[in-house]
Amino acid sequence: MDLMGGMQKVMRRMLVARGVESSTVQVAGQGLHHYSLKGEGKGPPVVLVHGLGGSANGFGRTFFGLAKRFSRVVAPDLPGHGFSLEYCGGEVCVRNQFDVLRAYVEQVVGEPAVVVGNSLGGAMSVNLAAEYPQWVRALALVAPAGAELPEEEMKSLLASFTVRSPAEARAFTRRLFHRPPLPALLFAYELRRFYDTPTVRALTAEALATRASLEPDKVRNLAMPVLFLWGGSERLLPSQTLKWYRDHLPPHAQVHVVDGFGHVPQLERPDELVSHLVRFADTAGL
Repeated sequence: MDLMGGMQKVMRRMLVARGVESSTVQVAGQGLHHYSLKGEGKGPPVVLVHGLGGSANGFGRTFFGLAKRFSRVVAPDLPGHGFSLEYCGGEVCVRNQFDVLRAYVEQVVGEPAVVVGNSLGGAMSVNLAAEYPQWVRALALVAPAGAELPEEEMKSLLASFTVRSPAEARAFTRRLFHRPPLPALLFAYELRRFYDTPTVRALTAEALATRASLEPDKVRNLAMPVLFLWGGSERLLPSQTLKWYRDHLPPHAQVHVVDGFGHVPQLERPDELVSHLVRFADTAGL
């Protein structure tokens, strides 16, 4: 029995029952599952981009809070994640993931949006904002990856996604949260199903081989409003990540280290994350 897969389907049914649309769209030759919720607010659309091994379900508890402030909330499952089919798209796996995200924003969202990216989704969101700024009204980075790291730090980070035993699974789970919920620890070994996939293995192998990182100028030259959130309990990404972003973000960026946030506040503190995003939109005049 695929326990985690079953729980993901239950989560999807619960979201759909509350009015969230769950569908598959064709972009860049890829069938991409996504959620869409019509909002009550007048702000621009919000695009929620998950990280490596994550899924759109991870943002599910933020949908309704964001919908009160913004006109639409959308969250795609990147290729090989969530309910989207496995896909790597050739030798340059990371780039092809990005190309699908770009096509999704252009074809499905179709207007400038507030793009919120977590972890690897944060790095891809920076690339989107730097290379296609016409589609990014504002950028919110939540514990983003993409910083240039020493080789040993990069190896250690990528190795942490390889879970071979229940003890390793629990250790990895603890690195994701400020205070891991008991169910997450009890079922930690099942989480390996999210990370032991062809797409995730290809992405980590490519990142290790190329030491992929963002070009500093891409971060430095971001012209739209930028919010950077870092957890006071961040344990997955090394502390050099925070320093790197602080060194390269433009002066107008809002940088906050938030007590009680781990690597995935959308799972652990969804209401607080929504509050930060709404305040950011208010101060940016969106």
